[in-house]
Amino acid sequence: ITLADLAGSPGYAPVSEAQAKAGNPETLITERADWEFDGAMARETLQRHFEIASVEGFGLVEEDEPALCAAGALLRYLNELQPGALKHLSRPRLEQMGKTIALDEMTRRNLELVESLRTGDSSGTLLSVLDRTVTPMGARLLRQWILAPLRNRVDIESRLDSVAAFAADSLARGAVRSALDGVRDIERLSAKISAGRSSPRDVRALGDSLSRIPEFAEQLESLSRHHGAIKPLSESCDRCEDLAAEITRTIVNSPPITIGEAATIAAGLDAELDELRQLRDGGKDGIARIQMEERARTGISSLKVGYNRVFGYFIEVTNSNSHLVPSDYQRRQTLTGAERYVTPALKDYEEKILSAAERIEERERAIMEKLRSHIAGQIERLQLLARLIAEADVFATLAEVAEREAYVRPVIEEGFDLEITAGRHPVVERMMPREKFIPNDLFLSPEARLIVLTGPNMAGKSTILRQIGLIVLMAQMGSFVPAAKARVGVVDKVFTRVGASDNLVRGQSTFMVEMSETSAILHTASRSSLVLLDEIGRGTSTYDGVSIAWAVSEHLHNSVGCKTVFATHYHELTQLSDELSSARNFNVQVREVGEKILFLHRLAPGGADRSYGIEVGRLAGLPQPVIARARELLKHLESGHLLESGKGSPPVPDSQSQLPLFDAPALEELRGIDTNAITPLQALEILSRLVEQSKLS
Repeated sequence: ITLADLAGSPGYAPVSEAQAKAGNPETLITERADWEFDGAMARETLQRHFEIASVEGFGLVEEDEPALCAAGALLRYLNELQPGALKHLSRPRLEQMGKTIALDEMTRRNLELVESLRTGDSSGTLLSVLDRTVTPMGARLLRQWILAPLRNRVDIESRLDSVAAFAADSLARGAVRSALDGVRDIERLSAKISAGRSSPRDVRALGDSLSRIPEFAEQLESLSRHHGAIKPLSESCDRCEDLAAEITRTIVNSPPITIGEAATIAAGLDAELDELRQLRDGGKDGIARIQMEERARTGISSLKVGYNRVFGYFIEVTNSNSHLVPSDYQRRQTLTGAERYVTPALKDYEEKILSAAERIEERERAIMEKLRSHIAGQIERLQLLARLIAEADVFATLAEVAEREAYVRPVIEEGFDLEITAGRHPVVERMMPREKFIPNDLFLSPEARLIVLTGPNMAGKSTILRQIGLIVLMAQMGSFVPAAKARVGVVDKVFTRVGASDNLVRGQSTFMVEMSETSAILHTASRSSLVLLDEIGRGTSTYDGVSIAWAVSEHLHNSVGCKTVFATHYHELTQLSDELSSARNFNVQVREVGEKILFLHRLAPGGADRSYGIEVGRLAGLPQPVIARARELLKHLESGHLLESGKGSPPVPDSQSQLPLFDAPALEELRGIDTNAITPLQALEILSRLVEQSKLS
C-alpha cells in the first residue's frame, strides 16, 4: 500500500512524529482506537480484501506483527473513507528498513534534496538537477530514490549497471525517451478507472499511452541486445497491446468528460447503438420534412419547426398568418407577434427522438462500464508496467544527466574509505559556468576519519560539506556523480547539521535546536555513518561553544568512529589533530591582497588562523566608518586587551598605568600548573574560570 498513491499527490510525504507533536497546522491527525490494531482482525481484513487464504503469502513472519497490525488498521480506515473504491490497491509489500538509508528531516532539509530552503519548492535542489524524466511515473520514482538511497552494494551496482548501459548508447537512449514521451500516468489512470472515478477522457488517455508501449518495448529490446543489464527490463515488459486495442477501438479519439455531452463510443462497435443513433439523426431529418409538409399544407411559407428544452418541438406561426392555422394545431406558447403550436405527428416524432437520445446515453454507459470493469481486472498488469516504465525512465534520465554534466560512475565498496577526486556540487555548478566552479578532493579513511575544516566566511566550507553529502547519496541511489573519480564505501546513514534555525512553536531557541540535532546525531550515528557538521557551538558563548565543539569531535572520533567533516570558525579546534590520532586539519584557501582577500575556494591541508569576518562585512556593504572602526578594535583585541567601560575608544597600552593581569591567588594557581601535562580543553576550562573570577573581583 503506497501512501503517496493513496494521498493522490506526487508531492505527498508523511510527516514526522515531532512535527505532529509540535502542532504543525498542515498536519491532520486521525486517532484510531487500540482495538483496531488487533493482529487477528488485521489478518481477517487483509485476507478478505485481497481474497487470499493467508497473509503469509505477503512474506510476513512472526516478527512482522506490528507491520501487519498497522496495514490492517490503515485498510479499514481507507474503506471508511472510500467504501468499495479500493480495488486498485496492489498487495502490500514489506520493505526492510535495512535496505535503504533512512534520511531524517534535518538531513533532507540541509542538503536540499527535493525542497529548497529558500523557496520551498524544488528549484535549486538535487531533484531539479536530476529530473529530466519524461513520464509522471518516472518523476515520482526518481524522487523516491533520492529520498531513500540504497545500502546494499549489490543493489547499488545493479542500478549503476543499468544507468551505464543507457549512458553508453546515446542513440538508443534517445529512442527510448522519445517512445516514452507522451505516455501519461498509467499508474494513476488505471487506479482511477478501477475505483470508478474515471471519465471517458481518462480511459482514452490510458489507451493512447498503452499504444506507445510496443515502440518503447522494441527500443528497450534493441538496447538489451548489447547491454545485459537492460535484459531484465526488456524481458518483463508487457506490451498490453490487447488493452490498447480494445480501448482505442471502443472510445472515440476526443471523448467528452461526461457521457451524454457528445459521442463517447466509436461508431461501428455496437449494432444497437448504431441503430439508435440512426433513429435519432433520422428523426431530425424527419422534423425538417414535417416543416416542408406543413408549409405546403397550410400555405404559410414562414412557418418553421423548432425546439427548446422547456416546450420541446413546436410549430411557430406569425400572427399575420394565424387565420391560415389548421384546426388540428394545438396552441403551446404565445409570443410577441407569433404563436407556437404542436400537432399529433410532431409529438410522435419528438417522443421517438428523445427516447433514442436517452437510450443512446444508457447504452454508452453500459459499454463504458464493461470496459472499465475489464481494465480493473488487469490492474496488476498495468501497475507492473507502470513500475517498469518508471525504472527505464529514471535510468535513461540519470544517464542523460551524466552525459550532459560530465558525471562519472562511482566505485562502490564495502569498506570504510571515501575518496572523491575533483568533486563538485551538482546544484551550485549548474548555477554558474562550469569552468568557474572550483572542484575539490577529499579522502577519509580509518586513519584519517575526522577532518576539521577551517577558513573564512564565504570561502565555501558549507558548499564543500553539502557536496560531499550529495555525492555519497547520489552514488548510493544509483546515479553517476559530479567528480573526476569517486570511491565510496557504503554508508548506513548520512547526518548533516548545517545552518541555524529555531522552533518557536515548541519553544526552542536556535541553540536548543542545534543541540537537539547534534544530540540525535551522537545517539544514532554508527561507524559506517557519514557526519557533516557546520559550526557546532556557535549559538552560545565562545568558551561554551569551543568546549561543546571539542567534546563532540572527540566523541565522534573516539566513541563512534565514523567519517566526519567538521567545518568551524573555532581555530582552537585545529589542535585536535595533535590530540586525536585520526583527526586532520584542512582549510579553504584565500589570498590576501593588501587589506582585501581573494577567495580561492580551494581545499588544502592545514588549519586557518583567521576568519576575515570584517572583509566579508565590507563585501556585504557595511559603511566604511564601521569597517574602519572594526579593524581598529580587532587589532586591539588581538593584542590581548579588553575595552575599558564607558570609554569611546580602546585604551592605549601603558605599562605604567595598566593593572596586573592576575591577582595573587590566580598567580599561585598558574604557577602550580604543568602546561605539558594538560590538554587544550583543560587549559580552556582554567582560563574560563579565571575570567569568571576576575569579573567577580
